[in-house]
Amino acid sequence: MNPQTQHRFDPTRVPHLLGTFAPVTEEVDVVDLEVTGEVPVSLGGLYVRNGPNPRFTPIGSYLYPLDGDGMLHGVWLSEGRARYRNRFVRTPAVEAEERVGHALWGGVESLIMPGPDEVGPELANDFKYSPDINVVSHAGRILALAEAACPFRVDNGLETLGREDFDGALPAGITAHPKIDPVTGEMVVFCYALKPPYLTWSIVDRMGTVVRRPTEIDGVNEPMMIHDMALTERFVVLVLAPVFFDIKAAVSGGSVLAWRPERGTRVALIPRDGRPAVWASDEAFWLWHTVNAYDERPGADSPVVLDYVQWSRLTVGGDPSNFDSEPVRGGLVRARIDPMTGRMTRTELDDFRVELPRVDDRRIGRKHRYIALATETGQADLLPGEYDAIRWYDTETGTARVWSAGNLSVGEPVFAPEPGQESEERGFWMTFATDRTDGSSWFLIISAEDPTAGPIARARVPVRVPLGLHGSWLPN
Repeated sequence: MNPQTQHRFDPTRVPHLLGTFAPVTEEVDVVDLEVTGEVPVSLGGLYVRNGPNPRFTPIGSYLYPLDGDGMLHGVWLSEGRARYRNRFVRTPAVEAEERVGHALWGGVESLIMPGPDEVGPELANDFKYSPDINVVSHAGRILALAEAACPFRVDNGLETLGREDFDGALPAGITAHPKIDPVTGEMVVFCYALKPPYLTWSIVDRMGTVVRRPTEIDGVNEPMMIHDMALTERFVVLVLAPVFFDIKAAVSGGSVLAWRPERGTRVALIPRDGRPAVWASDEAFWLWHTVNAYDERPGADSPVVLDYVQWSRLTVGGDPSNFDSEPVRGGLVRARIDPMTGRMTRTELDDFRVELPRVDDRRIGRKHRYIALATETGQADLLPGEYDAIRWYDTETGTARVWSAGNLSVGEPVFAPEPGQESEERGFWMTFATDRTDGSSWFLIISAEDPTAGPIARARVPVRVPLGLHGSWLPN
């Protein structure tokens, strides 16, 4: 426990616990949502989104987006109608807190952990690894994903079934951003850890069997934070920005995350056939999210193209003394990496402040054309991680289209293909949005053919949906 952090923490003054981010505790079910416009009758399935939502008032510290409990928000579409349900991901830690009626664990920067007399020996004196970042479906399993821990499996009604370690083959878990190859059906995952091995990768086949057990990545000799990955037909792509875990600093009242730009940023191209990684390096930059990656052409000497959202430095936590007075800069960037030489070049595609990028998931590992991103118009006073517009970038023409959401704060856009259509333009973008003026929340459906026209359907959600993180479209 860090007494200095505990003493000064006041949850009523934490912006990411207020307003559009404020947690909700009520779990509700509504069968028939009020819809403005028309839900396409061709869309049948579940849109589900995860995000940090503390079950009880946080203690010690709260660092968005790394702290909180997982809450899943689902909208089921069928024959032009929509229904809604939300559920907490009930981990053993959440259940322990529910038994006593208050929080037992502090945030990652406070190091408050309950003892065995409070939660038993299995949960005592350890971090609270919350599956509150992402949610994906693979091999018939819907998985709520943590930053770096075992996911939790939920059923089709979002009720928690339990921890998923893939029959014991992935006991340390995975990170929040696995990538599913749409051609092979494989789910490629990675995991970082606070003790050796610090970084591993694995493969889960289309049937849910781990066909490559955790494989250590050489060249990583200390604990680092790596939030996302990318995939090509040949490589697993991992970007190692200079963000290190510093437990010693956290114990003495500092930040658990250390930004060390003098170390630069490295990129690992890890052959999917198991050969040694190829490393590239450059000046320091940080990324939360990749867009996608692909091999530029056939052949062993083909460069890897990686699109991602780049930040000039770490954008959460960290020791302020490590940051200069320059404001953090962000934008959409394309990197080309030569797997023969390790040489990397970076080109800025778009200088708008953007985040939460998505493509048509059928293009993962292959060349994509359109990128959807949450962005800011500059017309509203928004918190970090809050956005009031969606921007679609066309990689072929180098142009962008924008839909301004007005008073709505929007989340990550997720693509739902029109059934039977292969084009990236034949489908719909989905997201939750919350009105900053009255707190009402909506489920939005936007046509990919004319996204600037705004939603073709808005379904009123009966409770406020806090701004969150990542989701998936799971078609019937």
